[in-house]
Amino acid sequence: MDLFLASASARRRDLLAAAGVPFAVDPVDADETRRPGEPPDAHVLRVAREKAEAGRTRHAADAVLAADTVVLVDDLVLGKPASDADAMAMLERLSGRAHDVLTGVALIWPGHARSAIDRTRVWFTPIAPEEVAWYVNSGEPRDKAGAYAIQGLASRFVARIEGSYSNVVGLPVAVVLQLLREIGLDRPR
Repeated sequence: MDLFLASASARRRDLLAAAGVPFAVDPVDADETRRPGEPPDAHVLRVAREKAEAGRTRHAADAVLAADTVVLVDDLVLGKPASDADAMAMLERLSGRAHDVLTGVALIWPGHARSAIDRTRVWFTPIAPEEVAWYVNSGEPRDKAGAYAIQGLASRFVARIEGSYSNVVGLPVAVVLQLLREIGLDRPR
């Protein structure tokens, strides 16, 4: 049985590869819109499961891994910014404050499905308006939950984290390996 990562995210691909897990990439399209009244934890788990199910339609005899990440602050879910103005608003909201990064992970293989969620707390330093403008103009926030990449230029805004760094990047590696251990796909081949 092979493992397929149902994601176009270069960050997820790099994290899984760095963990020594053999896999192939086969991105899927999924609606990541949060449903009215849907709690953030339920949202990321549902989207991850829907992505894994979509991947399973093409790889029914194999294992399919999918994930979804959001940022949570003030009971507000921040996904990927819709525009540069949206990215600026997100970063201004995160400036000088703590927030949570939630990632839902789903693994489906013949006859089975498992899912999990990971939560990491991140504290940002105060970000001056000119720094927000500089960062947004870099283009880096455009496809990132919460409008930032902790592993990139936004590392300058991070005062500390509590929890999994890889979760903030987009894939909680320890959680994924725990799920893969059930089917023996956690070891390098």
